[in-house]
Amino acid sequence: MRNLSAIFFILGILSGCRSTLDFTSNTDGPIAPLIDREVFFEAPVYTHAQISPDGQFISFQKKSNGIKNIWVKRRNEPLESSWPLTADTILSVSDYYWSRDSQYILYTKDITSDGNYNVYAVKPEEPDSLHSIPPSENLTNLKGVRTQIYAVPRYDPGYIIIGLNERDHQHHDVYRLNLKTGNKELLIQNNQNISGWVIDESGNIRHAVRQTSDGGSEILELSGSNLERIYKVEADESFKIIRYHKDYERFFMITNKNSNLSRLVLYNPNNGEELLIDDDPEGKVDFGGAIFSDVTQDLMATYYFDERLRIYPKDDGFKKDLKNIINSTGEAHINIGSQTDDDDIWLIHANKDTDPGSVYLYYRKTGKMELLYKTHPSLISEHLTSMHPIEYSARDGMKIPAYLTLPGGIKPNNLPLVVYPHDGPWSRDYWEYDPIVQFLANRGYAVLQPNFRGSTGYGKNFLNSGNKKWGTGSLQHDITDGVNFLIEEGIADPDRVGIFGISYGGYAALAGLSFTPDLYATGVSVGGPSNIISLINAIPAYWEPLRQMFDERVGDLETPEEVEALKNQSPFHSADQIKAPLLIIQDANDTRALKAETDKLVADLYDKGNIVEYIVAEDAGHNYSDHKTRLAYIAGTERFLSEHLGGRLQKHLSDELEQRLEEIKIDVYSVSNPDDSDLILREALTGPLPPVSGNKLKSSKLGYVSLLENQGQSLEMDVTRKLIKANLNGEPIWRLIEHAIMPQGEIIDTIDVRRDNLLPVRRNTQQGSTTLNLNYSSSKIDGIITLSGQSTPLSANLHAPVYADGSGLHLTISSMPLQVNYRTTFRIYDVMSLEVKPMAMEVTDIETIVVPAGTFTAYKIELTPMDDETGNQTIWITNDDDRKLIRIMAILPDELGGGSIVTELISE
Repeated sequence: MRNLSAIFFILGILSGCRSTLDFTSNTDGPIAPLIDREVFFEAPVYTHAQISPDGQFISFQKKSNGIKNIWVKRRNEPLESSWPLTADTILSVSDYYWSRDSQYILYTKDITSDGNYNVYAVKPEEPDSLHSIPPSENLTNLKGVRTQIYAVPRYDPGYIIIGLNERDHQHHDVYRLNLKTGNKELLIQNNQNISGWVIDESGNIRHAVRQTSDGGSEILELSGSNLERIYKVEADESFKIIRYHKDYERFFMITNKNSNLSRLVLYNPNNGEELLIDDDPEGKVDFGGAIFSDVTQDLMATYYFDERLRIYPKDDGFKKDLKNIINSTGEAHINIGSQTDDDDIWLIHANKDTDPGSVYLYYRKTGKMELLYKTHPSLISEHLTSMHPIEYSARDGMKIPAYLTLPGGIKPNNLPLVVYPHDGPWSRDYWEYDPIVQFLANRGYAVLQPNFRGSTGYGKNFLNSGNKKWGTGSLQHDITDGVNFLIEEGIADPDRVGIFGISYGGYAALAGLSFTPDLYATGVSVGGPSNIISLINAIPAYWEPLRQMFDERVGDLETPEEVEALKNQSPFHSADQIKAPLLIIQDANDTRALKAETDKLVADLYDKGNIVEYIVAEDAGHNYSDHKTRLAYIAGTERFLSEHLGGRLQKHLSDELEQRLEEIKIDVYSVSNPDDSDLILREALTGPLPPVSGNKLKSSKLGYVSLLENQGQSLEMDVTRKLIKANLNGEPIWRLIEHAIMPQGEIIDTIDVRRDNLLPVRRNTQQGSTTLNLNYSSSKIDGIITLSGQSTPLSANLHAPVYADGSGLHLTISSMPLQVNYRTTFRIYDVMSLEVKPMAMEVTDIETIVVPAGTFTAYKIELTPMDDETGNQTIWITNDDDRKLIRIMAILPDELGGGSIVTELISE
């Protein structure tokens, strides 16, 4: 590994001394001048610097054509002599690496804004002319595929290891990519739900990581094409392999198995021996990270993120390096970003709470530090204010760590307060520069950043105590208790408290206003999902191996009680409780915070007389990538907070920014309240499928007769449905075989569904020379249809899992919690149209039904397509424990020529 990935704070090397609530130093000096908002939020002039492995070049990212591109210079030349290697004009380069032989810079780029990436290579050649750009080569050149760079092997410099989800959007197969030719060699096909791979410095796949069915995780060792478990943790535990030992057998791993706090261990996969290398000497926080020498492969230091991070040198050489770095950077947050292959030159990134950072070249042999650049040279640090670590007690006595930033030059008494919850929620805030925090403090607000339960870094007990506690539970209570603490301390004015957050923080803002409406005077939600159920259903296909984590930490959509709890935790269903003025900032294309739901929330608030403002960027997704749009919504937020909390306001806006704000600000009275049917249809297409009890089914064989009437003609068929228990690839399933005999021949339709939730796994239909084979996953259906010997592949991407149609659907309905007036919606994959169809279902009555097999009491169930097409069905299922299908009356879809078909039970 070239990157040391070493991040540590210098202040408090031996101990993280907690700040008390004595902030007298904060009043020293005059009140800071009002800093132009654009200074806080301007893009860094230079960023993401790396040194080439041979030490000849320095690369970095810098704006050109209004977009962040890759530039390079020779190490001993000034920045002014640098030249661009890319010239993108639409989307910035997302990430880049040096090849190990320093011949190429490799980068990933999304050129169609669809969230997919290709890998490109460009040589660091000087241009032939002032405006020329070296040619980049698209090494993968794929469409609709999300490419991941897994490894840039030290000892195989002509190749990199990549992952492609071309075959299956849910899983990435692993390839070795030749950097000169672009040829790809398949190393391993991910048929076993692998979520991560561990690759050594020679490019060999040594181990794999996978989630287990019980929510835990396991390490699998590769032996040929076989995978063998060597390590497992439970659902509330974690591990991470960080590098292999120099004996190439053992590996260093961070794990919290059988302990609260994570620690660094050396693990022997041959005998399972686990040697403790390091854990927090103060017993307070998780293991932060380790710094190794890539030359000797020895451990040089370990570090821990506390209030500020503590670092522990492990050899005299690193202790000397650390002293040299401190002498140049002082009190700073340090990241050793990259270094040369001989480990002699390091790139040092330094920043602190009042400084976004500077980058240095550090020469280990001489101890010399050379400033390369400052990221934000126009930002004057002395006008900013310190970030204070604090701690307060939650209502149940749990100690909650937090950071408090106060406006400079003002006594910390009765201040307007803005609570700024972090995103995630499985992340945390650190002692570091944050432009939003410093911007708010400059406007006169105290800013509270609570590391509420569910935050990472404080042990698994603290993390897991936030499981399924969104909104009405401890995640939100900890935020509330922090506000009350600052009010009791006299720091916060109880009448001037606001809450402002982005993504999960935006959800927390909506939850705060919904569930503690008397606490806040105002709120701002940026991209905050109001409906947790919609959020879970928006998990993209390539996150699917982590779906179990969402089930454990947020809620399981297959458990009715948890679905009900999620509704109660969703501000979408509690908007009538909101009292305070609310600003909502929404991305039109956001798949996590759905605009249709936000429209309804806004319309409902406006209709009941609430103060609500609405900003919508029509061309954005979950995160604003357009700098002008971001500045516009920041300006809108500044005005809104000033109006309702009384903070300082920079009144002037440039004409361009004023115009952009007017473009994205919505006249609230013009927001139409979406029709309930629109929301119901969306729920049918993307919402959780209704609960079923598949394990309560029993094996059976039932006989039916079907009468088809179409365009004046009648056709009778004998149908047998057989349900048997089976296993498919080790998974327990129900196999439903429908055998229909008619004058034109016979049809055999076999559907395999999971035994617990009845989700379809596989389907095979045969009618003469025509066959249909389908394979289902939660995100995709693949198959082949064969007509007269001609085979055609089929493929359908799914936004959410589907039920089977036909006999599979009738089986599924029989396992639902049926009762009179039971209503639900769901979706099926219709094999006739090869499309996903939304369906509405209602149990309308209990009737006594006479069929050839006898007299039965049964639920009468109406099935209605929701896409304005014909195809209604009425079915009767017995209301006893066996739940047999008794009768079907169906109106055939128009594509089948209309008509009707009646099916009745003739034998059991």
